[in-house]
Amino acid sequence: MAETNGNFFEDFHPGLTLKHAIPRTVTEGDQSLYVALTGDRRPLHCASTFAQRLGFRRETVHDLLVFHMVFGKSVGDISLNAVANLGYAELVFLKSVYPGDTLRAESRVLGVKQNSSGKTGIVWVETTGLNQDDEAVLRYVRWVMVHKRDTASPAPVASPPKTKSALSVDELVIPAGFKAPVGELYETGSARFFEDYEAGQSLAHAGGMTIEDADHMSATRLYQNTAKVHFDGHGMSESRFGRRLMYGGHVMSVCHALAFGGLENAVGIAGFNGRSEERRVGKECRSRW
Repeated sequence: MAETNGNFFEDFHPGLTLKHAIPRTVTEGDQSLYVALTGDRRPLHCASTFAQRLGFRRETVHDLLVFHMVFGKSVGDISLNAVANLGYAELVFLKSVYPGDTLRAESRVLGVKQNSSGKTGIVWVETTGLNQDDEAVLRYVRWVMVHKRDTASPAPVASPPKTKSALSVDELVIPAGFKAPVGELYETGSARFFEDYEAGQSLAHAGGMTIEDADHMSATRLYQNTAKVHFDGHGMSESRFGRRLMYGGHVMSVCHALAFGGLENAVGIAGFNGRSEERRVGKECRSRW
């Protein structure tokens, strides 16, 4: 590989802690651009009056925008030389973020495992997003396939960590100051509440959205996600994929926006149990409870 910036598989070992560069102050403009790129319609993130009615001091930054910006901070150290991001686990949102807050990120390497080809390896990290007061706003584990710098270098001792298949209720955080609204929630346009859902129920959300290359490129720039697999069309044309890969997190955001119809009165995201993989095409958005 011609460029050697960023870390390669050999640079990681369990216990390594990385404080990622370039903190980011989140603005109202970032929030508006996120809405433009995803079509999100949740009033908590675009109406200060509604947010204040729920006990927040103003509209909050969308949970997934917070996630993407924290994720983007980690790319330069963790996945600049990635083949693909493979999954997430134990993602929990810990504190509301407001326009004007400044986000930064730290990661700790949990484990590594070289792949049988000897050309790549998998790195597991736990990343924490923090605000300007050093308060954790979210935390998650992810695993990513990273190129080796030298395929002849010896394989490290395999140390894949065990991740939880699901978060416990005790790990989920109710936003500070949240209060249940009184009266009709006309702002959301829906009369469906907690009692109208049950475990195992499936919701097929109406509508769809075609993601254009321009949308994806604008989104990854907004998130400051500079992974080569997303940015370098020329370099990726020579890869086994033949083109850039779409950042899977942006697919998550579009699907979350499409899921508004049917989940209009959801307050926010408490955490993720599932896994997300890189996709070039998103086909359908479906929620399962």
